[in-house]
Amino acid sequence: MKTTEMAKKIAYIGAGAGIVLFALIGLLPGSFLGGVIGLNIAGWLVGLPLSSDLLPRVIVALSMLGGILVSGIVFITGLTFIGWLIGYTIDSVRSKKGVEAEVKIK
Repeated sequence: MKTTEMAKKIAYIGAGAGIVLFALIGLLPGSFLGGVIGLNIAGWLVGLPLSSDLLPRVIVALSMLGGILVSGIVFITGLTFIGWLIGYTIDSVRSKKGVEAEVKIK
């Protein structure tokens, strides 16, 4: 029976690295890209040039939050999956060596 102990541990390490990289690299570009998308949507809905009314500001703010959310999801889940994949590979190599050792003993 295979254990996935190493896969879990390295997945947690990957999630931590994803959070750090998101804070360092992904937060600002996610905000910028979401803001640009929000400006385009607000311009399409209320017309250009945008005024300083409440509706365009809310649209831009919500799309900035959406850009940050998408960036966080990509960084954190991506690096968690990569970490889990590495750990799963290590677990499978370890379990294969254990099976070969048992066969040689018999």
